[in-house]
Amino acid sequence: MTHSPLLQARVRTLRHEAEGVLSVELVPADGTRFPAFSAGSHVDLHLPNGITRSYSLLNPADDIDRYVLGVLFDPTSRGGSRFVHESLRCATVLPISTPRNNFKLAEPAQRTREPEQSVLIAGGIGVTPILCMYRQLRAQGRAARVVYCARSRRQAAFLDEFAALGGDVELWFDDEHGGQPFDLASYLAAQPKHVHAYCCGPLPMLAAFEAACAASGLVNVHVERFAAAATATQAPTGGYVVHLKRSDRTLEVPDGQRLLDTLLAAGVSCDYSCGEGICGACETTVLDGEPEHRDCVLSEAEKATGRSMMICVSGAKNGGRLVLDL
Repeated sequence: MTHSPLLQARVRTLRHEAEGVLSVELVPADGTRFPAFSAGSHVDLHLPNGITRSYSLLNPADDIDRYVLGVLFDPTSRGGSRFVHESLRCATVLPISTPRNNFKLAEPAQRTREPEQSVLIAGGIGVTPILCMYRQLRAQGRAARVVYCARSRRQAAFLDEFAALGGDVELWFDDEHGGQPFDLASYLAAQPKHVHAYCCGPLPMLAAFEAACAASGLVNVHVERFAAAATATQAPTGGYVVHLKRSDRTLEVPDGQRLLDTLLAAGVSCDYSCGEGICGACETTVLDGEPEHRDCVLSEAEKATGRSMMICVSGAKNGGRLVLDL
């Protein structure tokens, strides 16, 4: 898979949005305009400390004079959010990727008897793509409801943005309800079966959301993950061989080692970012062989074709041989 060249972005503003949340406004360093993007997209920031991290775009999708991101400080940060919060400065120029979208809004249904409806559920910093998506739905006049959950009001960013947009926005702060989380099961059970349900938030919320959708018989279900389950990031057991078609090299991937680590150790140039199979930066075309997919990006139908794989978490099925377009 061919990836677009990096863009050069200048940090124009850094703004405190809520407890532990900064917004980062980027503008093109060359004074032009950024590429267009769709609601739900994210970009990779290539930070000066050598760390690359993916963050969702939250500004209106038709506003390409700038990109705006929301970054939550993670106390266990491996160098991404900590650098943004403690070391990033205005006027810094950063390489960034072009936008990618693994969390697209469904296109409006045509010739349906049922009016289209969307429910957008955000947990914590998961609000960033949800805000952008809600803006687009409101601008298009499409029916949409938002449930925005956070541990407390002081940790909830962009409340003014939602207030300005208006419409059906329900806020839920755990500390104002005796520490109880929002009842996703009851809420989703009350939704029409044809509703498009979207959720972005921490892993426990996503698990509860998917379980509630399944129990309620909802089939138009869309999730965006900021972290992968532990099982997804474990290296596949069993070694295998990978042949790189373009560079005409054959490498052995040892038992218990990730394919990405093997490629990097061999000096192979390849794109990657999250290392957890959630951002799509490392998607690579498979020319031959059967991948063992562990990512959260490809749909089940896409995985079944075996045409591409996320090399940061996926490997070869049953120790077979892979041929990659690298």
